[in-house]
Amino acid sequence: MPPTAAETAAYQGLHAAAARGDVPRLTQLIAARADVNARDGYGRTPLHVATFARQADAIRALAQAGADLNALENDRYDAVTIAAVADDEETLRVLLSLGASAKLITSRYDGTALIAAAHLGHDGVVRQLIAAGAPLDHVNNLHWTALIESIVLGDGGRRHVETLRALVEAGANTQLADRSGATPLALAKARDYTAMVEILQKAGAR
Repeated sequence: MPPTAAETAAYQGLHAAAARGDVPRLTQLIAARADVNARDGYGRTPLHVATFARQADAIRALAQAGADLNALENDRYDAVTIAAVADDEETLRVLLSLGASAKLITSRYDGTALIAAAHLGHDGVVRQLIAAGAPLDHVNNLHWTALIESIVLGDGGRRHVETLRALVEAGANTQLADRSGATPLALAKARDYTAMVEILQKAGAR
């Protein structure tokens, strides 16, 4: 959950500088040995705050100072998942280039950044995460994979279709079923998602 306007206004120290993208102030505080992994009331570190605020230079400064790139806040989101949910391809690119992991189990659904992005149809983010080694076939506690979420939580539109295409092309398992035993192909057929059905059938899904 992003900081509210009131939370942001009340920030001090590294959190305030991260929210503003004030790199000189960050550098000054880091030199004075401020805790780069300090937490606000919702468990957000300055890196989380900088990610929500799309402050790439602040992210770089914090990473250089040893900030934990894989820390989870109270919703169990890491910076990669925050950027993925926001469809923020540029910030995601920065985080991954700095060594943040695309493989973490995140969120209250025991999911991944890839599952979250697939759910939302953020196809560019999905391709970045796949390239960064995100687990293609992770099953969350709803018993859904990224492939299934692109269908059951999608709208069948272009971006969800491209998300499914990216997952299939990357080798995601098209046979992993949901809790009731329905396969991705059956789920797509039930929703009359013709383009998704075609992609799945071409990949040999049953």
